[in-house]
Amino acid sequence: MSELDQVPQTAGQGVSTQNGVASVERRAFGLPGVPAALLWLLLVIVAAGLFFFGGALSVVGMVLGVVALFGLIGFFIVQPNQASVLTLFGRYVGTERRNGFYWTNPFTLRQSVSLRIRNFNSERLKVNDLMGNPIEIAAVIVWRVVDTARALFDVEDYAGFVAIQAETGLRHLASQYPYDNYEESGLSLRGNADAVAEALGSELTTRLRHAGVEVLEARLSHLAYSPEIAGAMLQRQQASAIIAARSQIVAGAVGMVEMALKQLSEQNIVQLDEERKAQMVSNLLVVLTSERGTQPIVNAGSL
Repeated sequence: MSELDQVPQTAGQGVSTQNGVASVERRAFGLPGVPAALLWLLLVIVAAGLFFFGGALSVVGMVLGVVALFGLIGFFIVQPNQASVLTLFGRYVGTERRNGFYWTNPFTLRQSVSLRIRNFNSERLKVNDLMGNPIEIAAVIVWRVVDTARALFDVEDYAGFVAIQAETGLRHLASQYPYDNYEESGLSLRGNADAVAEALGSELTTRLRHAGVEVLEARLSHLAYSPEIAGAMLQRQQASAIIAARSQIVAGAVGMVEMALKQLSEQNIVQLDEERKAQMVSNLLVVLTSERGTQPIVNAGSL
């Protein structure tokens, strides 16, 4: 038995175990349905023949008829991507995952569990990020049942367990990262979507393994500042964008001015003293960094 199969009951995680050990799925006893149906039909024919013979044989025929009628309860069908969980007098006896027609002990109770992939779209949660800013966040979780014994016996309602743990994990994730990182170092919810999705998937895998659930994918479906601070944060983002754009424009303008002065000097087009160079630099910077088109003034006289 693996370490994962011996998870003790942990408070606050919704894990319900028997004797301190988590349930483990195992294969159930089941006979192929078609041969079993032929044997059942033969039993019915024999019972009917004995019953019509009369006398003591009719009693035997009636007993065999009752047995045949009771044996009919043991037939069951497993649909594609479904599993049938069998219990006998309150004890788990196994799970039948193979698709098809089967016969098993008629005394067993059978419960169907879907193994299909499911989507869970969480509601928009209002939480605080790492910086304490209120944000709205939601996620889409893609999951499926991989251990039917744990899904049915270790948690009360595995679908509800997924919903609650997904919300809890999403709240915890939001508190570990800032919405946006203005220092451009570290991870943020908005700037590192893939890393955040991987962290969310890892946390949900840890939380949901107790319910026999596998998380296939987890991604944020909604991320925004709360309405009460959205306007202020939008202004901050706009200001950051303007500063970044201006910095790039100034850096480019300085490089162009340096290149112009260097080419004028190397090609000996015109000789400028320091005062004229300063005036030329000032004019070029105004032209290159201005938001609007500049109106040139042509000097028709001497320099």
